[in-house]
Amino acid sequence: MQKQENNFAFIDTTNLHKGVSDTLGWKLDYKKFRKLLAERYGVKKAYMFMGFIATNAGMYRDLQNRGYEIIFKPTIPTEKSTKGNCDAELVLQAMVEYDSYDKAVIVTGDGDFYCLIDYLQKNNKLEAVISPNVKWCSSLIKRLSNKIRHIYVEHLRGKLEFIGKQ
Repeated sequence: MQKQENNFAFIDTTNLHKGVSDTLGWKLDYKKFRKLLAERYGVKKAYMFMGFIATNAGMYRDLQNRGYEIIFKPTIPTEKSTKGNCDAELVLQAMVEYDSYDKAVIVTGDGDFYCLIDYLQKNNKLEAVISPNVKWCSSLIKRLSNKIRHIYVEHLRGKLEFIGKQ
């Protein structure tokens, strides 16, 4: 059953993806994850922040069809990869939307979001922090764990793992 709150999720997509697939070795089912956000945390809007790469248009469409709103940042190609750090965009969106949601769900393990998480918690606007795994979670966020609702995706593998064709 879906919660009745009007909560918004702000998802550090690269941190979530790499924290699950690269570190834990399994693939997250984004459809199941969106359903969990709605049912367990009352999330009406789920923002994903990521760098834009034209060849990923199909993936972006699939994520939007699963109920995510994507906020893109232009990317910068490097020798090893493509950079599209979206930390500032996530913080800005959380503050721009501040009066539009009851509480926020922040999905990251990145300590760069400590100030946002701390601010939301102190102002009773934080529903939960969802981090990909314990190993990749910043000690700054862990330091808040006794004050906040903190969940790790790795403990939800049975509910959130993608099974089937990718």
